[in-house]
Amino acid sequence: MVHNVIIIGSGAAGYTAALYTARASLQPLLFAGYLPGGQLMITTEVENYPGFPEGIMGPELMDHFRKQVERVGAVVEEKNVVKVDFSERPFKVWTDDEEMHLAHSIIISTGASAKWLGLESEVTYGGHGVSACATCDGFFFRGKEVIVVGGGDTAMEEANYLTRHCSHVYLVHRRDQFRASKIMQDRVLNNEKVTFLKHTVIEEILGQAGPKKVTGVRLRNVVTNEVKNMPIDGVFVAIGHKPTSELFQGVLDMDEVGYLKTQPGSTKTNIPGVFASGDVADNVYRQAVTAAGTGCMAAIDAERFLEAEGH
Repeated sequence: MVHNVIIIGSGAAGYTAALYTARASLQPLLFAGYLPGGQLMITTEVENYPGFPEGIMGPELMDHFRKQVERVGAVVEEKNVVKVDFSERPFKVWTDDEEMHLAHSIIISTGASAKWLGLESEVTYGGHGVSACATCDGFFFRGKEVIVVGGGDTAMEEANYLTRHCSHVYLVHRRDQFRASKIMQDRVLNNEKVTFLKHTVIEEILGQAGPKKVTGVRLRNVVTNEVKNMPIDGVFVAIGHKPTSELFQGVLDMDEVGYLKTQPGSTKTNIPGVFASGDVADNVYRQAVTAAGTGCMAAIDAERFLEAEGH
């Protein structure tokens, strides 16, 4: 059997692509992986997704997505894709149960994940004071003091954005020089609500068990080795994101970080019939609502491609 479209990856982008292709009678097959739902599965309350005035928990939102796509006829399988061959059509996709699947078109929605510090306490307090997205979670820290970790443009942008909500922001960086562009550094340096903590790393995130929340951090100066505890309400890790694109290395065009390249104004990759949506192709916005939008775009691009090919 040759499927009209196979979608690799779930989350807001993959599920939206499945919704639109299913409603176009393309009978999509979606491989969600063993941890379906993407980054929203490790997010607590989501208040910035349209249509939920009271907010909604991330896993519950993804459950709604999945039920909706299955109701309109999309097939969702919790399998991991381990190999692809896009050298000829129909395209070939192998899952980890050693099955090969054929498709006239492919939509890639494998997402991206934040880079973390590697602390166990980071996992413990994830979604309870530890975040990698100021745009997503800054609202919850109104009038509070937070720490941002990082030295690049992302860290500067996060720190600057958080000053809209927080009473004060501390920017922690292990060096005394920043990778961020000068314009971004100047913007933060001139913000009186930001304090720089250079030559400093977080050794531990401190908190309480019930209700679970961050109460402070243990900092170490890498020059003097001085260690001190600092009370804080939230920790934002801004040391970059890593797109889940290893499967397509040497197959699809990507930038130096690994984000898949798409043609301007579309989700088309360098291979006709293969489309990329969501965070795996987005190094700028990285929001659930933008991922859903590009999932819709990929579905429409795939539908038009299939129609032009006579499928």
